[in-house]
Amino acid sequence: MNTISYFGTIDYIFMGLYVLVLIFLGFYLKRLASRSLDNYICGGKNIPWWAMGISGMASFLDLAGTAVIVSFLFLMGPKGLFIEFRGGAVLVLPFMMLWTGKWHRRSGCLTGAEWNIYRFGDCWGGRASQLMGVIATVLTTIGMLAYLIIGAGVFLSTFLPYSPEACSLTLLVMATLYTMMSGFYGVIFTDLFQVAIILVAVIYISFKAFTGVVDVEEISQIAMKVTGSPDWTKGSLQWNVHVPQGYEAYKHLLIFSSFYLIRTVVAGLGTGADPRYFGAKNDSECGKLSMLWTVLMTVRWPMMMGIAVMGLYLVNDLLPEQSKLKDAAAMIHQEHPEITKSQWGTLVSSISNTPEKHAPALVGSLKSLLGEDKWIEKMNLLSFEGTVNPEKILSSVLVMSVAEGMRGVLVIALIAAALSTFGSWVNLATGQFVNDFYKKWIRPKAETSELIYASWGTVVGIVACSFLFSLTLDSINDIWGWMMMGFGAGFLVPAFLRFYWWRFNGAGSAIGTLIGIVAAIIQRWFWPELNEIWQFVFVLTIGFVSSVIVALVTEPTNPDVLEKMYRETRPFGVWGHLKQKLSPEERKNASREHRQDLIALPFALVWQTTLFLAPMLLIIHNWTGFAVASTICVGCFAAIWFFWYRHQAQENLDK
Repeated sequence: MNTISYFGTIDYIFMGLYVLVLIFLGFYLKRLASRSLDNYICGGKNIPWWAMGISGMASFLDLAGTAVIVSFLFLMGPKGLFIEFRGGAVLVLPFMMLWTGKWHRRSGCLTGAEWNIYRFGDCWGGRASQLMGVIATVLTTIGMLAYLIIGAGVFLSTFLPYSPEACSLTLLVMATLYTMMSGFYGVIFTDLFQVAIILVAVIYISFKAFTGVVDVEEISQIAMKVTGSPDWTKGSLQWNVHVPQGYEAYKHLLIFSSFYLIRTVVAGLGTGADPRYFGAKNDSECGKLSMLWTVLMTVRWPMMMGIAVMGLYLVNDLLPEQSKLKDAAAMIHQEHPEITKSQWGTLVSSISNTPEKHAPALVGSLKSLLGEDKWIEKMNLLSFEGTVNPEKILSSVLVMSVAEGMRGVLVIALIAAALSTFGSWVNLATGQFVNDFYKKWIRPKAETSELIYASWGTVVGIVACSFLFSLTLDSINDIWGWMMMGFGAGFLVPAFLRFYWWRFNGAGSAIGTLIGIVAAIIQRWFWPELNEIWQFVFVLTIGFVSSVIVALVTEPTNPDVLEKMYRETRPFGVWGHLKQKLSPEERKNASREHRQDLIALPFALVWQTTLFLAPMLLIIHNWTGFAVASTICVGCFAAIWFFWYRHQAQENLDK
């Protein structure tokens, strides 16, 4: 079967229009973005809060993440949400909504790295912390882009007769060009355009999946046959869940989700250095854009649950005997004994799309085993272990369960999601590199035009490094797990301590971040098989001990710098002697604000979790679970309004 037949004329028309709009936006917004570095990085504080909230949703709805989450929903049902406590469920949003977003905005800074100068002073410790902030952001961006590149390559190679690397490289070139030209304006306004396309995909997939399910008993039986999971339709946390070969680490779901939640809490306490918050006009806008961001993220989950459901029906019809996949994988391993897991996708794509380049005996045996008519589709689902590859469910559903025309729209929607996330990460890293490294250390007197050109060069460099790094990785889940639980843990402690402990200084932040990053890289190099829990414990412990020790054996932050930062930002934590310098009225207001923020946090976390869980239970007709989750969601939202939002709307409008 020729892969080109997956798309019809109308699909190509939609794709062509999409590319033309992106090109137009890139050139049109180039003029606005080039007026100043402030405009390029955070839109010059002229972008409406609702636009930034919509953009935030688009930036978190990425293609690779969607494929990973669909894979866990396919394997576990709605319970797959709890695996994504590690990052995909974005439970850092409540912290950003309640306090870390407004704390960053109050600084008046342009980037998160510049915030370190604001916190620690323009001394060697502050500058070192600023520099490490740039390094950490750039390295994180390279890792995140590598993860996105793998996901895009795996996805597109299902539709096109090219390798995953060739597909992702083509997408990267297009994304790099418009991100370079338009900066943060491009991030925001292309996100608004792309969210409209994404919503069409959400509505179509959710409706098709919902109407395709007869009842919860039927989908439960099919899930049992396809995945082996006896309780696939349940949405509650369980001690043990059934998982296939290659996913054994996630068997103890309760333990893993608890560790993921701890990781999210630590990360959330130190988050908020997003250009959207630096670009907000007041505290009220920070809260409103975060709440809109969270509500809009909900649409992602019924779409992903719908794809997982359609995947169950597809695999049940296409592969009633999954043992044939193990035999097919054994044939390929026998013919290519040197093949590694990271090379598997390219090899399978090559066998499917260019069978003439491979041994006729191997291709003939695969066709005979899998069936002449749909052997390519079955090959696309073949994992390294000889099972159904859950990371290919997304693309396989679009190929086989969606009609021409709508298939093109859905592919565009997922590409739009990938480009939105790409643009946000690249803009974040580029802004910090140019503003906090190039301008600070290399060319402090550089004019705006030079800084814009430096930004363009930085974009190209970061994207090139990301593509090369992606070639060394095994799977989407492999890099996502390490980025969240290993590498990401390297700088969680410094990011946390700088907000909540007055004695923490620039030296502790810089050296603690450096040691944490090195520890994560060493773990990845020497113990890559370490599971995600121990990655997190190992790196976090080293980062915590090193950060605290270095802070205590070096000079504290300049008292004047510290007092200015505290008076303007008003964080809670161990700030006792500084809080006493406030007037009685200021202390009273700060304590009331902190109390409102903290009381609302558990309600916000549960609200967001049930907000995502309820529509997934609706898709699979689990009416009881849907009613329970919806009731809890509404109750938590009422608590958020009573304890927090009504006070924010009245008191924080002009802060």
